Amino acid sequence: MEFNDEIQDALRIPPDEQEGRLRRELALRLYEKGLLSLGKARQLAGMEKCNFLLLLAQDGISRQYDKKELERSR
Repeated sequence: MEFNDEIQDALRIPPDEQEGRLRRELALRLYEKGLLSLGKARQLAGMEKCNFLLLLAQDGISRQYDKKELERSR
């Protein structure tokens, strides 16, 4: 992701942490809105599944299950 210098300077995130943090934030919001699956959201965030699930919990985002996942868990 690329942002102009003005945006990067305005972020209250250390420069070396900006890309990873923005990827995680974007992944969380897209997953929360149902625009990305869990697997794709965690890929965008660059995280292992268990760590992404923990991040969801820390942010108060409920796990979303589709019909196939519910059938597999039975």
